Amino acid sequence: MKSWIVLLAIVVSTAKTEKQDVCTQGYPGIPGNPGHNGTPGRDGRDGSKGDKGDTGEPGIPGVPGKDGANGEKGEQGANGTVEEKGNKGDKGERGQPGKLGPKGVIGNVRVALVKNDIKMLHTVDRYQSGEDQASGAAILELQGGDKVWLQAHQGETFNGLFADADDDTTFSGFLLFSTSDSLEPLPLPTT
Repeated sequence: MKSWIVLLAIVVSTAKTEKQDVCTQGYPGIPGNPGHNGTPGRDGRDGSKGDKGDTGEPGIPGVPGKDGANGEKGEQGANGTVEEKGNKGDKGERGQPGKLGPKGVIGNVRVALVKNDIKMLHTVDRYQSGEDQASGAAILELQGGDKVWLQAHQGETFNGLFADADDDTTFSGFLLFSTSDSLEPLPLPTT
């Protein structure tokens, strides 16, 4: 049976050859211009999932979020141990003024500038508030041995003039010029 099938195939192929011999074939022609691009085809099916890519660079940080709600108060901790006293810290800033004391008698600050037991200048300041001041200035001609000081007016022991850690009472003297040809040091006062 195998031999008949092969023969039949040869006969069929010969018949086709005889029909083609009817036309004479000439030389091949010049190739034509390429045709226009066709319309794009439909999207193909999705391919299989690829391998995981490399990790990218970190992005820019975002805006901070709102503060969350406060948590519940924790339990009280155990008492600590008392240790050795530490070093003294730096002095803090001056605090607010304290409460005013009981109302007292409004006083005056009265001070005299004295030169050799002679009152040269008086200054009086009527106390007005918690912060007050009295001041004065004088130019005196002095000779060697002269003594100059401040004293409370008429020998009062306390008339509002005082000094403490926050308030000062000061007295300063300056040589403006000398009328003497030679500047001899003044003798030190004796006490």
